[in-house]
Amino acid sequence: MQHHGEHPSSGADNLMTAKWLSFVTAVLLSGCASLPNTQTGNLDHRTVEYALSQHNTIPVVFESPLGGSLRWWDKVYSAIANDSTVFAYSRAGYGQSEPVSSPRDGHHIVEELRAVLHEKGLHPPYVLVGHSLGGLYMQLFARQHPEDVAALVLVDSTGPARFKGKPMREHWPWWWRVLFGLFAPTIAQQELDELDVTGEQVMTLPTLTEKPVIILSANDWVNDKTEEMPDFIEYHKDFVRLYPGCTHLWVESGHDIPHDNPDAVIAAIRDVLARVSPFTHVMIKGGDS
Repeated sequence: MQHHGEHPSSGADNLMTAKWLSFVTAVLLSGCASLPNTQTGNLDHRTVEYALSQHNTIPVVFESPLGGSLRWWDKVYSAIANDSTVFAYSRAGYGQSEPVSSPRDGHHIVEELRAVLHEKGLHPPYVLVGHSLGGLYMQLFARQHPEDVAALVLVDSTGPARFKGKPMREHWPWWWRVLFGLFAPTIAQQELDELDVTGEQVMTLPTLTEKPVIILSANDWVNDKTEEMPDFIEYHKDFVRLYPGCTHLWVESGHDIPHDNPDAVIAAIRDVLARVSPFTHVMIKGGDS
């Protein structure tokens, strides 16, 4: 029996893998504009690259996709930072952030992020925003620490069992493997190798409930009108069922929604902020303006 959000059919899986590989290559080969207030600091006993804009509001925290640094949010960050506390950072080993020796599974990445937020004086609850693999990490954050979460925005997020049981690189065309090996930083390869572990960490915990959750899905894959589309749509339905009561929106975009359609991401963040802000007051201590 298929469990919700777990095993899409092989047709949908092949299509999604091809699209995802195209996206990852674009991430690895592209450069993004810098964010306002970008800096490095000694946080959690290591150098961390981050951008922080502060207001007396619930902090919005961004998590980037596989291969992406904090600059991935260049078309979204400023619009939200105008009147909200916003924190974006580069995970260990990306951008100017120092690598670490700990495993690159979701549990370690979530705990490192929590430590950095604490050292910057950014206290929960948070609005968590994650794109692609970053969305999987934010799902784990929300399930491990639901008391620290005000809302969750998942931007064409990786599902908990997106590639379960499929050693992805073994199934790639040879030229994809060559490109990934040449251009992907070691840290990206390590995160990819821990993908199944991270998915299992998510699925062993209860889902986030009684908090606003918005799921944005790219509809260009639906518009392909290929024979795999029914399976692909069913995959998304299964993923959405993991978050009962969530808002699910199809977005006119490719997988790279933060760049193809940043207004959709901005609108989703503003939506959840409007819902949670009247009921939660957060005092922010320290940090940079």
